[in-house]
Amino acid sequence: MSDRVVLAHGFTQTARSWADIEARLHESTPGVVTQAIDLPGHGRAGDVHTDLWGAADHLVRQGGAGTYVGYSMGGRVSLHAALAHPELVERLVLIGATAGIDDADERAARRASDERLAERVEQIGVEKFIDEWLANPLFAGLDEESAMRSDRLRNSAAGLASSLRTTGTGTQDPLWSRLGEVRCPTLVLVGEHDSKFRSLGERLTSGIDDSRLIVIEDAGHSVHLENPSATAAALATFVR
Repeated sequence: MSDRVVLAHGFTQTARSWADIEARLHESTPGVVTQAIDLPGHGRAGDVHTDLWGAADHLVRQGGAGTYVGYSMGGRVSLHAALAHPELVERLVLIGATAGIDDADERAARRASDERLAERVEQIGVEKFIDEWLANPLFAGLDEESAMRSDRLRNSAAGLASSLRTTGTGTQDPLWSRLGEVRCPTLVLVGEHDSKFRSLGERLTSGIDDSRLIVIEDAGHSVHLENPSATAAALATFVR
């Protein structure tokens, strides 16, 4: 297996959000090579507009063969990559991720909600939108430093709006019935205080044959930002 670890960020973040995790992995795991990638609509890929399957292609084109680690939106992209490119995704780590929304009416409601968010960021701009986004209870565990607000401000309104419209959970065809197709070893990480995604994580591991769940203590949804030491330790053990 490759020593490469490819990292996919969440919505409003960029590849730079993984800097602490990358540094910890390099320190604890000699020989590991990390590559954090900007996903479509974000950072240097702000002008890239595509759906989740296209985002998976974008990810593996840059990442190559290795362990794929995805947080939230990046987890959904990485799951698509594992299904579309099993020859490249040798191991998979899903952090605070889901395989989609089962109910068609709920998906439609989520698409409508994401459309309102897309219109909101276009209306008020990135700075105000990021403040509103980080006020979401899902991110209550982030403090001023761990929220990495300045990194999120590198994104454009057009890029974030495009991401919401093309890679939001409401646009995703649910993949729960396809989890049995994931053949690579899989690690699912969830925060101790993130009850919704802990339940989703349990469902992911029940559907993926070679998988296990680790609950990161003292963390909510963004475990890699709220408890980077425990997150990096779990990753280091998995990729050794």
